[in-house]
Amino acid sequence: YLREDLQEFLDGEVLLYQLDDLTRVNPVTLETVLRCLQARYMADRFYTNAGCTLVALNPFKPIPQLYSPELMREYHAAPQPQKLKPHVFTVGEQTYRNVKSLIEPVNQSIVVSGESGAGKTWTSRCLMKFYAVVAASPASWETHKIAERIEQRILNSNPVMEAFGNACTLRNNNSSRFGKFIQLQLNRAQQMTGAAVQTYLLEKTRVACQASSERNFHIFYQICKGASEDERLQWHLPEGAAFSWLPNPERSLEEDCFEVTREAMLHLGIDTPTQNNIFKVLAGLLHLGNIQFAASEDEAQPCQPMDDAKCSVRTASLLLGLPEDVLLETVQIRTIRAGRQQQVFRKPCPRAECDTRRDCLAKLIYARLFDWLVSVINSSICADTDSWTTFIGLLDVYGFESFPDNSLEQLCINYANEKLQQHFVAHYLRAQQEEYAVEGLEWSFVNYQDNQACLDLIEGSPISICSLINEECRLNRPSSAAQLQTRIETALAGSPCLGHNKLSREPSFIVVHYAGPVRYHTAGLVEKNKDPVPPELTRLLQQSQDPLLMGLFPTNPKEKTQEEPSGQSRNPVLTVVSKFKASLEQLLQVLHSTTPHYIRCIKPNSQGQAQTFVQEEVINTGPKLISHQNFVERYKLLRRLRPHTSSGPHSPYTAKGLPEWCPHSEEAMLEPLIQDILHTLPVLTQAAATPGDSAEAMPAPMHCGRTKVFITDSMLELLECGRAQVLEQCARCIQGGWRRHRHREQARQRRAAMLIQAAIRSWLTRKHIQRLHAAATVIKHAWQKWRIRMAYLAAKELDGVEEKHFSQAPCSLSTSPLQTRFLEAIIRLWPLGLVLANTAMGVSSFQRKLVVWACLHLPRGSPSSYSVQTAQQDQAGVTSIRALPQGSIKFHCRKSPLRYADICPEPSPYSVTGFNQILLERHRLIHM
Repeated sequence: YLREDLQEFLDGEVLLYQLDDLTRVNPVTLETVLRCLQARYMADRFYTNAGCTLVALNPFKPIPQLYSPELMREYHAAPQPQKLKPHVFTVGEQTYRNVKSLIEPVNQSIVVSGESGAGKTWTSRCLMKFYAVVAASPASWETHKIAERIEQRILNSNPVMEAFGNACTLRNNNSSRFGKFIQLQLNRAQQMTGAAVQTYLLEKTRVACQASSERNFHIFYQICKGASEDERLQWHLPEGAAFSWLPNPERSLEEDCFEVTREAMLHLGIDTPTQNNIFKVLAGLLHLGNIQFAASEDEAQPCQPMDDAKCSVRTASLLLGLPEDVLLETVQIRTIRAGRQQQVFRKPCPRAECDTRRDCLAKLIYARLFDWLVSVINSSICADTDSWTTFIGLLDVYGFESFPDNSLEQLCINYANEKLQQHFVAHYLRAQQEEYAVEGLEWSFVNYQDNQACLDLIEGSPISICSLINEECRLNRPSSAAQLQTRIETALAGSPCLGHNKLSREPSFIVVHYAGPVRYHTAGLVEKNKDPVPPELTRLLQQSQDPLLMGLFPTNPKEKTQEEPSGQSRNPVLTVVSKFKASLEQLLQVLHSTTPHYIRCIKPNSQGQAQTFVQEEVINTGPKLISHQNFVERYKLLRRLRPHTSSGPHSPYTAKGLPEWCPHSEEAMLEPLIQDILHTLPVLTQAAATPGDSAEAMPAPMHCGRTKVFITDSMLELLECGRAQVLEQCARCIQGGWRRHRHREQARQRRAAMLIQAAIRSWLTRKHIQRLHAAATVIKHAWQKWRIRMAYLAAKELDGVEEKHFSQAPCSLSTSPLQTRFLEAIIRLWPLGLVLANTAMGVSSFQRKLVVWACLHLPRGSPSSYSVQTAQQDQAGVTSIRALPQGSIKFHCRKSPLRYADICPEPSPYSVTGFNQILLERHRLIHM
């Protein structure tokens, strides 16, 4: 379900805390029930009607004015108590008036149910106080005193039974560890003359075994904390003494008041010496728990108690009135009878069996003591058979239990809850039948899936869990947990309520109860069902010199006690399951013969905090009632599933749909909408059906009354599935549109990004080209400068003679200034001078020789030292110019700045080689 939408749909016009009856909420679902209860709880309204059931929330705080005698009389004197605010006194007054009306069945019963800590014990206590107040109207003072004494005894039975039968658990500080049915007896004048108490399944294993962070029964802590100095010396309970069976003694609870218990026992007729005897026996059980045994190295020798446990043996035997050696020997050695002559064999017990026999002795004593107390209470408060005609029963039983480790106790408790749930459903259907008649609808169409399948699994015939466990007890063989698991899973494999956990390493089986699945461990299940009591333990207690134990264990008992079956015994074993099943059947017979009333106690939170509501556990029963308006508002979108061709009157749901008349115009407007919704049901049913289902396997149709729509859980689930389907289609449509929109947006963003990237690339390219152009320009200018400089350096390098040499020309040569300037120009441009010297025309012979001399920088000296051959007049160019060496020649080499200047090119005819020879080919000379 969509929680927010569902909460909006379930909101009513009236504030939730003002709704006194949960059936007024539209629709009655788990969400609306929790919201309404939470609103009322936060407004300190702890009682709410739920049809034929009263829901009681534990306030976890004292509210004296809510249970005052004045308020009791107000509900008792009201003309119509049901019109007052819901209260536990309303149920009490209704049952009392039903008894006075003498309408069959006259006898009434109130079933108080709920989990541990929900307030069942407090509710039962308030009801007993209410009946003690309203059912006391004696005619004379003497009868008034008698009635007052009876009422006081009835009320005082509660603290005594709570002290001996209640304990502090993880979930409740005052948890009832037994079930009880209190029968309040009324005479013909509807005056309470007595009561009777019947108990069920006391958790006697708690005496010797307590879970972590839990405590033993309250009475053990009361005597340790409330005993006087003389009583401590008498019971051997010194201050600060530690006991193995007394865990968490430092915790102080309201239930640890020892004086209240002693005073209540006095009112019930238990005198002080008897009380001291009871408390002495309980102190002996505490010392018995401190006896620890050490393992024996020799199997033929019994295990001996540890050194620090020998004192506990003496103290326990003294308090229980037993011989010390006999007590120790009975726990250490097992007696076996075998053969036709019943020969007796004595076998030393191992350490684990010694501990088991010690625990069994303690449980046996405490169970007998508890039963004796109940019998004393009944003898004190029960009236003669002729003095009462009717009764009002109060049933306070365990709530549904599911722990990490569940055994036989939880199986019996949950089995009882299954039986009571079946009884409640049967009564609830009768109440719902009347409401259907008011709405003008037939009742026959409602099909409930009750818990009969689970009951058949537990108690069915011929094979069930109980029968298989009992059969294992009848077999004279050691029980195996794995074998029991295999037998249960094999024999009951066809049950839909049986499951198993394949991942569990411990042998176990799962039962699917109405409240949820529970896993039960098979280890120790058979032994607990046998509840064996070794006969030597019973004979030991029969030897006790204690007056109380002598009465609890007479030497010649009238009833045969449950003992370990011998090898030759063929009598059926009376197991725990068999006894509990028989007592439960008797209880249900009583309930079926009465008019039942139900009070459902709910624990708002597990921490026991006031004004704190945690939505945990609410029973969901019956069909859902939804008004026409709310039905249309929630399910009108199902019309989207309607086929294009309307089924019209051929729809299987139309005939059972709306009534033919609608008294109001608003109903007339809603009729076509409801009809459209009904037309979609075949589509929903076909969609939900599996291929193997038959056409008849369809959920029960909905029925429309005059103002409400009645639908079952299966149909409500079908409608919610269809609604979820429509919402899913709408969600898919929205998702598809959103995806298309997102795809278009992403494509547009990609195109824009591509354009931006192209523009950026273009701008970057232009910038790069500009940088390259600028760099090329710089390189170009630098190259030009470098080339000019290199040309200058080359020209400077090739100039071997400075200008000053020419200033020292031979004196014999007379030159004019014009010739001097011409010579300087020729020297600067010696190649051109060579050309001019070889020209045939324009230059005289002397001038030509001067030019050659100057161009070749010939040394000054006699002309005989060199010869210059010039070309003839008819020849062009200079054939050769050779100079004779004059002394030594020094070469001054320096690296040329020109690139590749040190690499010799391939020889060519035009190349000039040597330092003193220049060859000029006249045929290839370029004429200037």
